[in-house]
Amino acid sequence: FVRQTGSSLMVNIYPFFAYESNAGVISLDYALFRENPGVVDAGNGLRYFSLFDAQIDAVFAAMSALKYNDVKITVTETGWPSKGDSNEAGASIENAAGYNGNLVRRILTGGGTPLRPHEDLTVYLFALFNENEKFGPTSERNFGLFYPNEKKVYNIPFTAEGLK
Repeated sequence: FVRQTGSSLMVNIYPFFAYESNAGVISLDYALFRENPGVVDAGNGLRYFSLFDAQIDAVFAAMSALKYNDVKITVTETGWPSKGDSNEAGASIENAAGYNGNLVRRILTGGGTPLRPHEDLTVYLFALFNENEKFGPTSERNFGLFYPNEKKVYNIPFTAEGLK
């Protein structure tokens, strides 16, 4: 269906959840797009410098194995919470600003992933506003760029000019 209609396969990519569940194994720098030595994927031999790229390449590899490598992938949600419960490793304003700011920089400067270096990525940040009435752990209420009162949670660039 997706191929026949020329649609994208829409996926949610959340390095936060992988990091939070494996903080003793996954480097925070790797999860936040910060400088790090990288991780070599034993399956394809490629070196990854961000958990985001590794996660999206896992989707590309799975689609390719199914002979759907011509289907465009769109990341419909990704983000990092600015606050979490005491057991939610990495949830902080500093890390949310780092992840989302570095993600925007990564997307605006172009380039694909190690597996698909020439593939431009379409990515949507989650979320515009914190959801203070949402159930679940504290992190689930704090993925927004703004508080419900419309004040910014933190500043990040959204344009190429803002990167300068």
